[in-house]
Amino acid sequence: MAVVALEDLKLAPRLRLLGLDLGEKTIGLALSDTLLSIATPMQTLKRGKFAADAAQLDIIISVQGVGGLVVGLPLNMDGSDGPSAQSARAFGRNWANHSPLPLVLQDERLSTSAVTRTLLDADTSRRRREEVVDKMAAAYILQGALDRLRNLR
Repeated sequence: MAVVALEDLKLAPRLRLLGLDLGEKTIGLALSDTLLSIATPMQTLKRGKFAADAAQLDIIISVQGVGGLVVGLPLNMDGSDGPSAQSARAFGRNWANHSPLPLVLQDERLSTSAVTRTLLDADTSRRRREEVVDKMAAAYILQGALDRLRNLR
């Protein structure tokens, strides 16, 4: 399947969404519940070539009952694409050629900084922030999509 708009996302009942925060070195993952209400930080994967990343995601998708992906689209503040947004779009195109699961690109401007600010407010150590920021950013991105999806129903 192709990259789809959130409004056009069709999921079978009880399937989850998997949120991805694509970084240069890591991929933060978050998982929705089956009611598509709550996003929960899941794990962080080391990033490699697309085929290796896709193989890891395929296993997670199969085990967790995932019906679609929500990938953060790091647009510039003016809404234009920079190198990171172009990379996310390329990931989406590669995914569309790899899997029948739909993929939604979700605007993620300021997600990592919002999560970092929350962790700083919680007095989280630098080491701990580095361990959790990517999967928490994925949950932030996924929760934004879930909230929008709820408003579309």
